This record gives sequence, C-alpha cells and structure tokens, in this order.
Amino acid sequence: MAKRGNGSGTAKGGRRWIKWIFLGPILAFFLLQLYFFVQVCWFVYFNPGSTSFMRQQLSELREKNPDAQLKHEWVPYERISNNLKRAVVASEDANFADHPGVDFEALEKAYERNNRKHKVVGGGSTITQQLAKNLFLSGSRSYLRKGQEMIIAFMLETVMGKRRILEVYLNVVEFGRGVFGAEAAARYYFRTPAAKLAPAQAARLAVMLPNPRYYDRNRSTNYLLRRAGLIQRRMASAELP
Repeated sequence: MAKRGNGSGTAKGGRRWIKWIFLGPILAFFLLQLYFFVQVCWFVYFNPGSTSFMRQQLSELREKNPDAQLKHEWVPYERISNNLKRAVVASEDANFADHPGVDFEALEKAYERNNRKHKVVGGGSTITQQLAKNLFLSGSRSYLRKGQEMIIAFMLETVMGKRRILEVYLNVVEFGRGVFGAEAAARYYFRTPAAKLAPAQAARLAVMLPNPRYYDRNRSTNYLLRRAGLIQRRMASAELP
C-alpha cells in the first residue's frame, strides 16, 4: 500500500510541474503587463525622468566617454510650438486624433511591405505606439515586440488623454545622438526654445524622427529637404488634441 501511495504522490508532483510549465509563462506575461500598466498610470500625473531608449543610448555613449550626458529638458505642452506638434502629427501619424492607439490600416500596409521585403522594414506605428516603445521597449524589430508595443499603446490610450500622450512623446522622443525631447532638439539644431520653432524648423525636426542619428550627421540631404517641404504644406490640416 505504501508503495502505491508513493507512486501516486510522484504522479501528482509530475502533473503539478507540467501544469506550471504551461501556467508559469502565462502568469509571468500577466505580471509584466501589470507592471507596464502601473507605470503608465504613474505617467498620467508624473513626468518620466528617463525612458528605455534614453538609458540604452546613455549606456552606449558612456562606453566611449564615461562622463557623457544626454541633452534633455522637459517642457510642458504649452511651451512646445504648435508648429512642431502639427509637423509631427502630419509626418508620423495623420490619424492621431482619431485612432484608439493603433492604426490598423497603416499596420496592414506595413505588413504587406514587410512581406515583399521578406523582413521587418517598417511597423506602421502610431505616435502612441512609438511612445510605448520609447518608454519601455527596445529599438529591435520583431512581431513579438510589435505585439507588446500594441498592448502598451492601448494602455496609454485607456488612461491618458491624447494631449498628454503627445506631450510625453514630444518630451522623450529621440531627435539625434544623445538628444531627446523638443526643447533639447530646438536648442541643439536651431539655438531657439521649442516654443519659438518656426514652421520650416518644425518640419525638419519632424522628418528626422524615423532616423534621427543619421540626420544628425546628414542635415541637408535632398530627401530631408523635400520631405520637410511636403510636411510643412501638410501642417495646416494636422489635427491637434
């Protein structure tokens, strides 16, 4: 009888391990989402001191220069020129005021483009998704990271207003190597505060966003100038929150 009992206990122990092999990752996933959600709720009322992208880049800069510092200064929404707000919306996310955090039409186009290239070359990310990535994730390109980005984007849209999302985004997005946020970018490139950016200056900053480190080194490429002119013409129709 004792031997049968031991065998039964071993079987039950084995079943528990099998159960946790399946349930463990699910529990870890939900705990991670809870962590992100708590952070998002905090950022509704408190400005993020740094982001995942900031920390990654600072670490890279300090590999060459231990004393390296990022250029970054937080400014409230009212002290960012409407020219820059309109330029960024026109360039990065024309449907920003209307979508729920994810623009599914843009995602479909990006998916088709990636299939043609047989690799992830573009994600169709909205401003909200870009903010999610900047705050918490990495710059790597994969469908797994894209899925997590979408989840956080829905969290942001659920607890933040569009105005707050745009405010945080413009204060933390990368504009060049070690340059983060509208105020630092305006002073770095044009020696003016973000509140006084002219339409042409705002358009150029907005066009730099997809590849800011490249355009930090190459500030007068033909593409940059043509694209900035196009965005400047579109700015008047960009809808702000």
